[in-house]
Amino acid sequence: MTSQDDLFHPVIELPEPTRRARYDRLIGLDSTKLRLRKEAALLADPRRLQAWAVTHHGGDVAALTLFVDRAPLFVFAGDVGSGKSALAESFGCDLADFLSLPVYLYRLKLATRGSGLVGEMTSLIGDAFTHMHMVGRRVSGPQGARAVQILVVDEADALVQSREAQQMHHEDRAGVDAFLAGIDSLAGAQLPVVVVLCTNRLGALDPAVMRRAAATFTFARPDDAQRHAVLTQALGGLDIRPETVRKVVELTGPTGICPGYTFSDLTQRLVPAAVFRAFPDRPVTDDDLLALAEELEPTPVFIEER
Repeated sequence: MTSQDDLFHPVIELPEPTRRARYDRLIGLDSTKLRLRKEAALLADPRRLQAWAVTHHGGDVAALTLFVDRAPLFVFAGDVGSGKSALAESFGCDLADFLSLPVYLYRLKLATRGSGLVGEMTSLIGDAFTHMHMVGRRVSGPQGARAVQILVVDEADALVQSREAQQMHHEDRAGVDAFLAGIDSLAGAQLPVVVVLCTNRLGALDPAVMRRAAATFTFARPDDAQRHAVLTQALGGLDIRPETVRKVVELTGPTGICPGYTFSDLTQRLVPAAVFRAFPDRPVTDDDLLALAEELEPTPVFIEER
C-alpha cells in the first residue's frame, strides 16, 4: 500500500490559527457556511439526526432512512478566487467547534493521478480511500465518532473528468471508476469521513460523481454587500472614510462585459497593493484605494472548455 506521505500533503489538525483566520475572512458566505456545517455534521456523526428525531418528532421519522446511504461527498464549484478552496480547507475549524471533536484535514496530492502506467492511477486512488477507511474506523465506536476526517481534492476535474470526453485516456477512465468505487465504499459506512471536490469546471466532472454528491455548493463573485463587508473588515484600522469604501465597492463591481472583483482580488491584490504603495513612508490614504480600484483589472472569468 502507498504511504500516507505519497498520497497526501501533511495532515493538519483543526482548528488551528491560520485556517481559522482564513475561515473568518470569508465574509458574505454565512448561508453557505451554515448549510455546510449541518450537512457535514450529519455525514460525520449520523447519530445526531436520530437524536433530533427523538427530541422533536418522537423518534419514528421515515425520512431518516433517506440519509442512510448518502455518499459523504461535497462538490465546491466556482470561478477562480471565489473562496471555494479556502472554505474547503477551513470549514473543519467550525465543524470541530460545532461537534466538539478534532477534525483532521487531508489534502490529496495531484501526484495521485500517477505517471500513466497501466493500473497505477487506479491503485493510488484505491490506496487513498483505503487509508481514509482505516483512519475513519480507528476513531469510530459505539459512542460515536471521536474525530472527523476531511479529504479535500483540489482541481478535481483533473482527477474525475467526465468519461464521456472523447480524448480521455483509458487510464483516466479507470481512475474515475476507482474514485466512484471509493465514494461508494464510504456511502452507508457511517464513518466520520467527508470528501470535498473543488473545481473551476463543474461541467467537466463525471455525471456519476455529481449524482453521488450529497450537496453541491456554487461560489460566485461577491455582490455589492459582500464586497462592502470584505473591504470593511480588511481596511480596519486604516482610517478610510465610509464614503470611500462605498466608492471602492462601486469601482470593483461588474460593468458591462467586465466582471467584478473576486474575493481574492480584494483581499490578496487590492488592499495589499494599497499597503505596499504607502509603506514605509506614509499612511494608506483614500486616494490610494480609489486609484488602485480604477487601475487593477479583476481576475478574468474562467472559460470552461467543452
